[in-house]
Amino acid sequence: MSEPFGTRLRRAMDERGPLCVGIDPHASLLADWGLGDDVAGLERFSRTVVEAVADRVAVIKPQSAFFERFGSRGVAVLERVVEETRAAGALVVMDAKRGDIGSTMAGYAEAFLRKDAPLFSDALTVSPYLGYGSLAPAVELARESGTGLFVLALTSNPEGPEVQHAVRADGRSVAATVLAHLAAENTGAEPLGSFGAVVGATVGDLSSYDLAINGPLLAPGVGAQGATPADLPAVFGSAVGNVVPNVSRGVLRHGPDIAALRAATAAFAGEIRAAVAGS
Repeated sequence: MSEPFGTRLRRAMDERGPLCVGIDPHASLLADWGLGDDVAGLERFSRTVVEAVADRVAVIKPQSAFFERFGSRGVAVLERVVEETRAAGALVVMDAKRGDIGSTMAGYAEAFLRKDAPLFSDALTVSPYLGYGSLAPAVELARESGTGLFVLALTSNPEGPEVQHAVRADGRSVAATVLAHLAAENTGAEPLGSFGAVVGATVGDLSSYDLAINGPLLAPGVGAQGATPADLPAVFGSAVGNVVPNVSRGVLRHGPDIAALRAATAAFAGEIRAAVAGS
C-alpha cells in the first residue's frame, strides 16, 4: 500500500503551505488570456498554470468538466496536466464530483484512483447524495491505492442548502451526517486522515457543525467568490489548520504572464499562512 493521501497532504501543506490552485479553463478565462475556446487554447492555458505554480503549491485542482467538453482531445490534455503537476511535486485533486451506485461508482473510482489509470490522481471530489454508503467502492479503492476523497458536505452554491441543511428523522442535518461519516473513516489516522470534506469558505456561520473530522477540508470560495484568507479562522475555527483553501480565478486572472501568476500565488499563500498562524 502506498503512503496514505492524508500523510502526503499534511507534509505538502507543512512544506509548501495549504494553498490549492484550481485550473478552471472556462471560455471567458481563455478569452481573457487571448486564447481560442478550443483544444489548443485549453492546452496553452492549463499547462501554463502548471508551469507557473505546480512547483510551489501543495495542491492543484483541475476541474474535469472544462476538459471533458472538448471530448477525447480535451481529456488527453487533462492527462498531461495530471502528469506534469505530479512531476513538479504538487498533489492532484481531480474535481469531478462523481457520485453513483454499485459498479458504476466503482468505474468512476477506477478512472481516477487506480494506479495505472491515465487520469490517476491523488484525490477525487465525490458526491454523497445517493446516500453516503454509495461511495463505498471509492472509499475502498482509495484505501487500497493510498489516495483520498473530498466529499461534498457544505457547498457554497445557493441551491445546496435544500439538500445539505435538510434535517433527518434523528434531528441531524444531512451535512452533519456526511461529516460524521468522514470522521469515522478517519478514526486513528495520523497525522491526517485521507477522507476530507468540501466546505465552502463563503457558507457563513459553521459553528453548529463539527468540522473536527481528522481529515482535510477543501474550501472553495477564496478570492473571486468573496472570501479572503483572513476570513478562514472565523469560518473554520479550531479546524483551520486542516483547511486547504482553493483559489481559482483570483490567481488565473493574472495569466498568461507566468511571473504574474507566481506573484498572485505567492500573495495568496502568504496571506493564508499568516491567517492560519495567527488563529
